[in-house]
Amino acid sequence: MMPEGNKKKELRLYRATKFPLEWTLEKVLVNKPLIDASLVQFEGYWWLFASDFTRYGVEKNAELEIWYSNSPLGPWTEHKKNPIYKSDKSLGARNGGRLFIFEGSLYRPGQDCSGTYGRMVKLHKVEKLSKEEYKEVPVNLGIEEPKKGRNAWNGMRYHHMDAQQLASGGWIAVMDGDRVPSGDSTRRSLIGYLAFLLASALVVFVGFMKGAISCYVPPSLWVPLTRRTELSRIFYVHRFNQKVRRYSTSISRYISAAKTKLSEKTWSNVLFFCVVALFGAINVCIAVHFLCGGNGAEEAYTYQGQHSQFTMITMTYEARLWNLKVFIEHYSRCESVREIVVVWNKGNPPSSDAFDSTVPVRIRVEETNSLNNRFRVDPLIKTRAVLELDDDIMMTCTDLEKGFRVWREHPERMVGFYPRMIDGNPMQYRNERYARGKNGYNLILTGAAFMDKEFAFKTYWSEKAREGRDYVHKNFNCEDLLMNFLYANASSTTRTVEYVHPAWAIDTSKLSSVAISRDTQKHYDIRTHCLANFSSIYGPLPQKWEFGMREDRWDK
Repeated sequence: MMPEGNKKKELRLYRATKFPLEWTLEKVLVNKPLIDASLVQFEGYWWLFASDFTRYGVEKNAELEIWYSNSPLGPWTEHKKNPIYKSDKSLGARNGGRLFIFEGSLYRPGQDCSGTYGRMVKLHKVEKLSKEEYKEVPVNLGIEEPKKGRNAWNGMRYHHMDAQQLASGGWIAVMDGDRVPSGDSTRRSLIGYLAFLLASALVVFVGFMKGAISCYVPPSLWVPLTRRTELSRIFYVHRFNQKVRRYSTSISRYISAAKTKLSEKTWSNVLFFCVVALFGAINVCIAVHFLCGGNGAEEAYTYQGQHSQFTMITMTYEARLWNLKVFIEHYSRCESVREIVVVWNKGNPPSSDAFDSTVPVRIRVEETNSLNNRFRVDPLIKTRAVLELDDDIMMTCTDLEKGFRVWREHPERMVGFYPRMIDGNPMQYRNERYARGKNGYNLILTGAAFMDKEFAFKTYWSEKAREGRDYVHKNFNCEDLLMNFLYANASSTTRTVEYVHPAWAIDTSKLSSVAISRDTQKHYDIRTHCLANFSSIYGPLPQKWEFGMREDRWDK
C-alpha cells in the first residue's frame, strides 16, 4: 500500500501483516511528497507514476513524473524527461487511478483538473515508454458525460477509476463521483459571510444616518502620550494630528450635511431608504441561501440501499407547447427520471429533438382527444413506476425523489402531492384546504402521482372500468377520480393512497386560457357529479387517512 506522501514529504510503501486492517512500514521509496502514485510492471521494468504536490500556480495538479526500477522496492531512478507534464491541467497529468494493461498495451487514467480539481477522468494509451522516452495519446473512455448537473452522482466531477480484470476474462471498474465542485463549501461560506457583513454594514449606515448610531473619537486619542524630551517626535506627531483633525472636520461636515438632507421627509429620501432596505434584505437572503441552503444538489433517496428509476408521463397538445418545453427541461434533470413520455392528444406533434432534455423524450400521438389516454397501457415503458404529472405543475426534483421513495415502500398505493377529502351526503368535491381542516384525506389527484403501471393501467382499461371511461370521455373530466375509485375497489390492501407534502409547487393552469380547470367553481361542480356517478358504480372511497402519520413527516 502506498498512501499519499504529501504530509510526510516522502512516498512510503507499507506491507500488510493482517490484511486489511494491520500494516507495517516496509520502505521509503522516494523522498518527495508524491501523490496519486501508481506502480505497474511493464516490459521488464517496474514503473512508478506520480505527481509532486509541492508545485504552485499553473503547475498545481498539472504535473506528472515517472520513475523506474528493477524491483518494486527500488532503488528508483527518475525518468530522463521528468517532469513529463507541468503546465496544462486539462491534459490529465495527475493520475486518476491505477495504470492497467489491456491487450498488451499500457493505459493510464488521468485527472482533467481544468475548472475544478478532478473534473473528469481522461484515459491515455501509452505508445512509448523507456528510460529516455515517453509518449501517450488520449483514447475514448467510453463513459457518457453526465447531463443532469448536480443532480447526477458524478454531475460536477469524477476523478478516479480503478479497472481490474476478472478471472473470467471480463473487466470491472469502480469510479467515484461528486455532485459539487472542489471547494464548494468554502466558496458558499465566503459568499454567505460577505453578504451578511454587507447587510450588517447597511444597517449601521442607516442607523448612523438616522441618528440611532453615533461615532465620537475623543481628541485626546489623536495625540499619543509622549515624554516632553522627545521634541522631534512630538513635532511630527503634532503635524500628523493636525492633518487628522482637518480631514476629520471635513468628513464630519459632509456627514452632517448628508444626515440633514436625508432627514428631510421627501419622496426621494423615502425611496433612497427603501432601496437600501431592499438591498439589505437581498443580502440577508443571499447569506441564508449560501450558509444554510446546502450545495444545491437534489439527490435521489435510496430504498433498502438501492437506487431505481421511473418514467414520467404528461399529457398535452399543441396549444401548450411552450409549457411543455419548460416542463421537460426542468424535470429531465431529476436524477431518477429515466424517460419522459408525452401523450399528444391533439394537433401536430413536435419532434423529440425540439426539447432540451437529458433523458429520452418519446411523443406518443393519440388518435382521439381523450383524458383516458393518460392511463393507456404502453408496452414501451421500461420501468414499473410511472409518475403522472400535468405539464402545468412545477415542483423541485427533491420533492419528486421523496414521492418516489415513498412509492417504493408501498408500490401498491398511489403516492401523490395533491390530497383531497371526499365526504358528505351527497359527496362533494372540495379543495386541499377542506382536507386540512378535516385533518385527513382519502383521495390523491393523479395530476401529480406515482403508481404501478401494470396494476393501474390494466385496471383502468379493464372491462369493469368501461362505464367510467365512457363517462370521462364524454365529460372530458374526472379521469383522476375514476382511478381512485378503481384503486379503492380493486386493491387487496386497506390503504390505497398516500400523500407527500412538496416544499413548493406552482400550478400554472390558472394562468392559462386553455386549462380545463380555469373556471374553479364550474370545474368543482362537474367533479361533484362525477363522484355521485362513480360511487354508484364502484362503491364508496376508503376511510380518512390523517396527515403526519409518517415518522419522517413528509406527509405533514
